[in-house]
Amino acid sequence: MATTASDKISNLKSAVAGLNQISENEKNGFVNLVSRYLSGEAQHVEWSKIQTPTDEVVVPYDSLAPTPDGSSEVKDLLDKLVVLKLNGGLGTTMGCTGPKSVIEVRDGLTFLDLIVIQIENLNNKYGSNVPLLLMNSFNTHDDTQKIVEKYTNSNVEIHTFNQSQYPRLVAEDFLPLPSKGQTGKDGWYPPGHGDVFPSLLNSGKLDALLSKGKEYVFVANSDNLGAIVDFKILNHLIQNKNEYCMEVTPKTLADVKGGTLISYEGRVQLLEIAQVQDEHVSEFKSIEKFKIFNTNNLWVNLKAVKRLVEADALKMEIIPNPKEVDGVKVLQLETAAGAAIRFFDKAIGINVPRSRFLPVKATSDLLLVQSDLYTLQDGFVARNSARANPENPSIELGPEFKKVSNFLSRFKSIPSIIELDSLKVAGDVWFGAGVTIKGKVSIIAKSGEKLEIPDGAVIANKEINGPEDL
Repeated sequence: MATTASDKISNLKSAVAGLNQISENEKNGFVNLVSRYLSGEAQHVEWSKIQTPTDEVVVPYDSLAPTPDGSSEVKDLLDKLVVLKLNGGLGTTMGCTGPKSVIEVRDGLTFLDLIVIQIENLNNKYGSNVPLLLMNSFNTHDDTQKIVEKYTNSNVEIHTFNQSQYPRLVAEDFLPLPSKGQTGKDGWYPPGHGDVFPSLLNSGKLDALLSKGKEYVFVANSDNLGAIVDFKILNHLIQNKNEYCMEVTPKTLADVKGGTLISYEGRVQLLEIAQVQDEHVSEFKSIEKFKIFNTNNLWVNLKAVKRLVEADALKMEIIPNPKEVDGVKVLQLETAAGAAIRFFDKAIGINVPRSRFLPVKATSDLLLVQSDLYTLQDGFVARNSARANPENPSIELGPEFKKVSNFLSRFKSIPSIIELDSLKVAGDVWFGAGVTIKGKVSIIAKSGEKLEIPDGAVIANKEINGPEDL
């Protein structure tokens, strides 16, 4: 006889009660999430009800009022702000151990260094006290605690807190993996960044911030170098009493993953590809209909977060993420912070310039930001005005360049790419110092051969497969 959903929940509750590694809040949150998942809450939206948002719902950035001139007005704005970086990710994709935010981005500075320098400069310039919050996962917590010690003398208050730790579910019987003897880290997972709201409350950080007169939190991924404090956005939200704002930006063909904002049954809502029925997927991916996508730069009113979390009203769409641990098929149930938009009052999107979305997900992104295509000033990575093309070049690096250590060892210095359109590199390729690459370039070493690009080489619109092509 098949186990019913209520049997599964009953068995799960008993098993979870015995997990002494996590708090009561985490146990309740987890059981709640699994119950919602098993109840089969509708994941799909009705395609015919989707409407394109108007400019009132997705506000063009250029239409925002200019920032107040006086530094005392700017200080008043900043005194209401908290910056929160999502710091739960590890740098495993790029072959690093530890938090991704400590990968060196440029001039020997890490993501975290740049974030601290930016906020330090704001606090120095305006006499404000913008604190920095880092939401860690159990994977990054210990390392981050050690790393933030080096900022003790900066004028930025840094607070860390952990997001929830949930047990992975065994797919076969819906019981927690740790209750079956997998007590190490592999038995657990952080349940996505949608968990930022309950974790802020449960950690006590939310009440502490409210007691200091803080009103808005700016949430962003720690690896998005474009996610810097913006006075115009903050001013707009305060003036219009918006409880939630998602920064969106125009889509390119590379952005099929990001969700898009829609108007749905009278509210603004995030539509992710996972919610789209198969027959509409190609339409969803087309740029024509869904021109904008979520950057995951979010501005949220702290009082609204408290009200909604306490009322258990943030029932974001559940993203099932199947994995395998030691041959056992498991399930991670996750949520995304962007999906919370539909629960907040006066929620809007702001269509921001592409410069506010500069994530570093792979070494190809690292090549972009370490090159002369960008300049670094006061912790801000900005596009070099000498580049005529508004689009960034597309860069594809082979597996030999995937790990940061290998990537760095293969370049004596990062090439000049200010006039580059596209670059594809594969095989055993090594770059000398002072190399310049322009136009469309493909450098593919023959199997088993080492290909060295000499110092000072200038390569324009060329396919290179061996030394004879240089």
